[in-house]
Order: sequence, then structure tokens, then C-alpha cells
Amino acid sequence: MTDTVEARNPETAKVSNMETHSALPPEETERLSSEIVAALKTVFDPEIPADIYELGLIYKVDLKDDRSVDVVMTLTTPNCPAAGELPQMVENAVASIPGIGVVNVNLVWDPAWTPDRMSDEARLVLNMW
Repeated sequence: MTDTVEARNPETAKVSNMETHSALPPEETERLSSEIVAALKTVFDPEIPADIYELGLIYKVDLKDDRSVDVVMTLTTPNCPAAGELPQMVENAVASIPGIGVVNVNLVWDPAWTPDRMSDEARLVLNMW
């Protein structure tokens, strides 16, 4: 069983069950999902004063029955100076949550990030109205 947080747009992110039965109780899945999102919101691109979740850099988070987590993310550009450090920051943030197992971060470039992936909160912080 895998629970997935789809984060194409942070304002519409949700947890969906990929299978009908999970080894994790629903309340534990909800707690971990909320804590994962909160942890992701602590990670900031060093050049942008908005967190990576609100920027729309997190494409998908899979929480598995064994409590391992797979994160699919991108960066604002392949030339981002933080490319070497942001995935490690994401891994460390999620791994710090009590009850989380192994965290794998996969950096992808397709689909490419665009500003329309940002939440209203990020747009407000960046004055991009």
C-alpha cells in the first residue's frame, strides 16, 4: 500500500490511497502526511524567500507501508546553484520525522517547473501578482 501526496499545486495537494488496504492505520497515515508537508515547508531555496512546497517544487510524495518515503521533486531551473544541496535538505527534513523510515529523493526535470505551480502564498511572498 502506498499513500501519495500529490503536490502539483500546493493548494490542492491531497493524500490519496493507491490501494484499498494499508498496513498503517488511517490516523497514522494522516499524521505522517501532515508532518511530511510541514517538514517540506521548512526547506527554502537559498535564493528565494519561499519554501519549496509552496513554490511547487515537490511533485509527489509516496508514503509506503514500511514507512519509507519517496519524494519526486524538481528545481526552478537545471542551472540552480542549490541543485546539489536541496535534495539532501529535503531528505533530511523528511527523515527527521519520528516514525519515518528510509527517504529517497528523486530530482526530475520533466515536467519542467513553471511559476504557475506556485501557491498563492508563494506569490504573495514573492510579490508576483
